[in-house]
Amino acid sequence: MKNISKFLLIFCHLVHFYLLYIRCFIHFKPLPSIPVFLKFAPVCCLQLGRTETAVNNLNPVFGKKFQVDYHFEEIQKLRFAMFDEDKCASQLYEHDFLGEFICNLGVVWLPHFSFKYSVTAEEGQITAQELSDNRIITLNLSGRKLDKKDFFGKSDPYLEFHKQGEDGKWMLVHRTEVIKNTLDPSWKSFTVPLISLCNGDVHRSIKVLCYDYDNDGGHDFIGEFQTTVAKMSEVEFDCINPKKQKKKKNYKNSGFIIVKSCKVLLLQYLVLFLQVGIDFTASNGNPREPSSLHYINPLGSNEYLAAILAVGQIIQDYDTDKMFPALGFGAQLPPEWKVSHEFAINFNPPTPSAQVSAYSACLPHIRFYGPTNFAPIINHVARFAAQALQQEKAAQYFNLLIITDGVISDMDETRDAIVQASKLPMSIIIIGVGNADFAAMEFLDGDASVLRSSTGEEAVRDIVQFVPFRDFRNVSPVHWFFITNRIQSKKMVSGQSSYWQYMRQ
Repeated sequence: MKNISKFLLIFCHLVHFYLLYIRCFIHFKPLPSIPVFLKFAPVCCLQLGRTETAVNNLNPVFGKKFQVDYHFEEIQKLRFAMFDEDKCASQLYEHDFLGEFICNLGVVWLPHFSFKYSVTAEEGQITAQELSDNRIITLNLSGRKLDKKDFFGKSDPYLEFHKQGEDGKWMLVHRTEVIKNTLDPSWKSFTVPLISLCNGDVHRSIKVLCYDYDNDGGHDFIGEFQTTVAKMSEVEFDCINPKKQKKKKNYKNSGFIIVKSCKVLLLQYLVLFLQVGIDFTASNGNPREPSSLHYINPLGSNEYLAAILAVGQIIQDYDTDKMFPALGFGAQLPPEWKVSHEFAINFNPPTPSAQVSAYSACLPHIRFYGPTNFAPIINHVARFAAQALQQEKAAQYFNLLIITDGVISDMDETRDAIVQASKLPMSIIIIGVGNADFAAMEFLDGDASVLRSSTGEEAVRDIVQFVPFRDFRNVSPVHWFFITNRIQSKKMVSGQSSYWQYMRQ
């Protein structure tokens, strides 16, 4: 029986906003009997590589491990295929196919994850052993006297950080923002898991490349240098262009890259919670009319449901009951028909649910009204975040997703609530649906300037991210999968950024 080359599989999981290593061991329950003249030699193949062959074995336990990058904000598919190996075959398709199983990468880390694979309808199991490195690194860099690359200006520099893989190839880890028209840029500080930057080894080589950004995608190379985390404490590096170095005898460098600060912190274990807030104000229109943003079309969807599902498709992989709480605001509730700004959409406050059935069922039983007040639901989640600080369990971090169609009515109260919430382990993501003026949402986002309360108090962190749904909706249903991934990426990147800011306080 031929030997299959060794291949290491470590599933890397950014679960709860920090990186986990998960080693997966694959084994199968009794496989089907096969003709007596054929020796059974099962091998489990992934798109990443192959396991070893278990010779003449109906209950194989595979020890090979594979490596794949896990992106929390995306839906990533894994395909497990089982073959009976033919020692005379050289191509995969020549082996006898027994069955396969396709799943999301997000569910693989769950303890004792089991599955059934097709064709044989037999069962397999993946057990995961969690090995964690909870360190993060925060870097702040600037440049000095970089080469001029633009004919009518200076340069538009940005940096790329690469780590070296086990195969010797360099892999992109982080890219900074572009600083326009300067030879002396100062980039924003950024935070990444240490294990992403250097596999947790502070002596492992890191390559930093500097480019001049061009709109046509043909970015001009300025220079590079190699270093390690251990050598990146307030130091200045020569930015070297190897081609120029070979051609010019008196070449020294193409400028300098300065590490203004480099901090490595240890994070504690974090549990992630999601709360959804849904706008039921009258400006959404009558949900029975096709013009309403809450109208459920013949395909069973609308912009509110699409936004909820975009989050749920990711979160459900990490939630055993596949449910997360949802509150409505701006509607009149029976029997008194009083306006409420924090009611459970399933009318069961102890266990409010954001499942599609709960959302659809509540629509006929409420009256859309107003105004659009955010403060009550922000304060509602903030109370849970404040209580979490008093517990001696694993750290808890709360994300509030608000889906709304219009202008905020209680701006001063909302600003006050956000400023107070910025001191707590929570973030707020606002998705704007419809075509209203979302200038107020952009203001709360805090990207342009620090958000202040009505009394002038500054937010200690930028915890709000606004995403306009209209940027993603004008795409055919065939591409809906990619829309949800793009929305998830925008939201989750913001959530991670807010979390790092909170942990650095």
